[in-house]
Amino acid sequence: MSDATNANRKPVDAESVRDFLRVQPEFLRQDENLLGELGLRVDAANVIDFGPAALARAAAAHRREASVRQAIEDNARANYSAQAQTHAAVIDLLDARNHSDLARRVDEMARHRFGLAAGVIALEGPSRVPAGWRALAEGQVDMLAGEAPIARMGFYAPALPLFGEQMETIRSMALVRMAIWEPRREALLAFGSTDPEGFTPDMGVELVNFLARVVERTAERWPVL
Repeated sequence: MSDATNANRKPVDAESVRDFLRVQPEFLRQDENLLGELGLRVDAANVIDFGPAALARAAAAHRREASVRQAIEDNARANYSAQAQTHAAVIDLLDARNHSDLARRVDEMARHRFGLAAGVIALEGPSRVPAGWRALAEGQVDMLAGEAPIARMGFYAPALPLFGEQMETIRSMALVRMAIWEPRREALLAFGSTDPEGFTPDMGVELVNFLARVVERTAERWPVL
């Protein structure tokens, strides 16, 4: 085709094409090559049907939709499970009889309800630290929690000693700030996971913060002697 012919050809208007096909549907039905290129075909009833290419596109779209739906359902189930476990964990913590029992329950909660390696309560000195709690030097909470106002999530090697004999297995952790009694004493609720993705810096802190507030209030039932 010559350049002159191309130059004289007018741009195709999509609405004009639709109008033409509505008036002259036979143009499309009778052009098998064009139907094939469009992924369509005419069935025995002379009705345009999906061909293999169009079916493949429809199947791919269905798979994507099913995958998204499955992800939403899985996330909803995980959230429901975490919420149920959290409610049960709170009841366990509130049943603690003393500081030592509270520390034991925190560790059991971490292991058995959330599948973690350890749960620890740590308290700054210089006064006495309850049995079962980790002792921290003054200022150590700020050092371990860093600039995080509520919780530090991820891996932080200087915090490994908090987990005692489990420290070699810890690959990620949540370090949640607490303040207990008056005068205020700085403390940490620490959870350790063997999974590097168990706690990550981009993870929300709502759950661990809630648990820390429960531990905080429960610990204040009893004075440190």
